[in-house]
Amino acid sequence: MPYPKLDRNQLDIKKLSTRYSKVFIEKDHVPVTQKPSHLSETGQELIKKTAVRIQVARQENRSVMLTFGAHTIKNGMAPTLIALMNEGWVTHLSTNGAGIIHDWEFAFQGKSSEDVRENVHHGQFGIWDETGFFINLALIVGAYEGLGYGESVGKMIALEGLQIPDIQLLHEVAVHKMGSNPELAAAAIDLAGVLQKFSLPPGFLSIPHPYKSYSVQAHAYTQGIPFTGHPMIGHDIIYNHPMNHGAALGRTALNDFLSFAKSVSNLDYGVYMSIGSAVMSPMIFEKALSMSQNLKIQAGEHIDHHYMLIVDLAKSDWDWQKNGEPPMDNPAYYLRYCKTFQRMGGEMDYLTADNRDFLLAIYQELQELTQAL
Repeated sequence: MPYPKLDRNQLDIKKLSTRYSKVFIEKDHVPVTQKPSHLSETGQELIKKTAVRIQVARQENRSVMLTFGAHTIKNGMAPTLIALMNEGWVTHLSTNGAGIIHDWEFAFQGKSSEDVRENVHHGQFGIWDETGFFINLALIVGAYEGLGYGESVGKMIALEGLQIPDIQLLHEVAVHKMGSNPELAAAAIDLAGVLQKFSLPPGFLSIPHPYKSYSVQAHAYTQGIPFTGHPMIGHDIIYNHPMNHGAALGRTALNDFLSFAKSVSNLDYGVYMSIGSAVMSPMIFEKALSMSQNLKIQAGEHIDHHYMLIVDLAKSDWDWQKNGEPPMDNPAYYLRYCKTFQRMGGEMDYLTADNRDFLLAIYQELQELTQAL
């Protein structure tokens, strides 16, 4: 007997335009020329070291991966992330579900970040129509198109809309592909059900994104650079909307995880930067690296020369390079992002820094390296 479930169709879902938002992207974004303000001498040395590693990795056509938590987007760092892509320094970006949402809300309405305490008290936190409707619909359409999580949303922003197929076509795909491509058939059935439930006609659904110049996802999609989303079920506000569809989330997120793993497989002599992601980044990295090592070992190879820089605000007095993993009675043992990455072979450094200071510093140092050539 299934457990009873809450019916999201009964929620009072309000328009996003009625929500008070705390961050305005045009006013609050951080320009790439702004100087970092709180980097220690050790931090500056790590920035220089990392920049050189990135330069060598790009010369050798190796992966340079940048994984970050949602605050990197919410803190207005889109211009720097976009510049790192535009100038060819970064080959893969990834974030969690909240990072995807903040980037989309900035592109759609120019503002994001609601008052969580106040809105939970009034039963309204995350229960906003456009955010839940459009992001979920993009994922359901993207699942049918074989896209990833971040790719689906990035495409919607870049094209300022979604191409909605005819339901009859979806039914035909479901019938004819059930034997040869059951994943496509199932995605077609899911999409057809959603279109019917919400009475969406076929054709191009125009969704203006007047601030899309600030969207990291859109720029990545346009340039063909992987921007992958790695959500966890129930963690994000889009799960509050009746448009939310678990199968589409699973298909697109799995596509993105495998894309992430593909980039990790090219990480020997490459660089992996993890910024402010205490759980998502280390967890997906260790599985992706294990699979990559498995394939390399079968080919008589091994990934040993990757460089990992882990950046977070938490202080760590433990010398991970010199002393290895701390004992379990030491609080440093429970810094998951340090402990996990220290187990991943290669070389790891930890930097205590604000994500704004780090990204500005690494971009400006890379610019100086370019000018010195």
